[in-house]
Amino acid sequence: MLLAIDSGNTNIVFAIFDEGGAVKGEWRSSTDTNRTADEFGVWLEQLLKIENISRTDINAAIIATVVPATLFALKNLCTKYFNCDPMVVGDEGVDLGLDVQIEKPDEAGADRLVNAVAAHETYGGPLIVIDFGTATTFDVIGSDGSYQGGAIAPGINLSMEALHLAAAQLPCIEVKRPDTVIGKNTVDSMLSGTFWGYIGMIEGLVVRIQEEMRVDKVRVISTGGLSLLFSEYCDVIEIADGDLTLRGLLSIHRRNSK
Repeated sequence: MLLAIDSGNTNIVFAIFDEGGAVKGEWRSSTDTNRTADEFGVWLEQLLKIENISRTDINAAIIATVVPATLFALKNLCTKYFNCDPMVVGDEGVDLGLDVQIEKPDEAGADRLVNAVAAHETYGGPLIVIDFGTATTFDVIGSDGSYQGGAIAPGINLSMEALHLAAAQLPCIEVKRPDTVIGKNTVDSMLSGTFWGYIGMIEGLVVRIQEEMRVDKVRVISTGGLSLLFSEYCDVIEIADGDLTLRGLLSIHRRNSK
């Protein structure tokens, strides 16, 4: 079995794939750079038992992280608790099968590249992949699968938290769709400005990106925690795919294990 680890700025996702590529377990932990390999190991072993998975069943691992400070503990987790040296996205010799067409390829986030691999493999191209994470990222994949760049905007939760912290009279609220665009109270006004403001940003950026790509039609795929919410009300998003990153890790591991 394969242990796939996607370490983001807010959460770390752990998933177990069997030999056929089916997900046998998936769990999230908040990203904490102070957590040790032992803390991860004890926590994860209890979750594996619930799914009737023994840690000895796991014989391979792959890690993608955008938080370098978590890498040491995660690598030690793999070697100490699962007796395997993990493959790390971004390490020399790990082939993504992806032509990265940006000025400094090493600056591309591992999660964005992994998403690009899975998206092109699943949906073809050209594509725009929108990832609703700590940041909201727009990644452009050509018809040939090449990674062509994109855009990065503050994530919606980050924006709402900043609004609350910077304005003394504005509360911290949950992201959801308001009933009306014109808010009749403070909370509804905040919800409207944030939710419909993001819808407008998404639709506007997709139009501008498509114009620069000079293609008649580009498919738009969303992923990340809020992808289902926004895909329901954003006309330009064709598909919400919450497992995109994990499938990309599986694909990359298979590619490099041959």
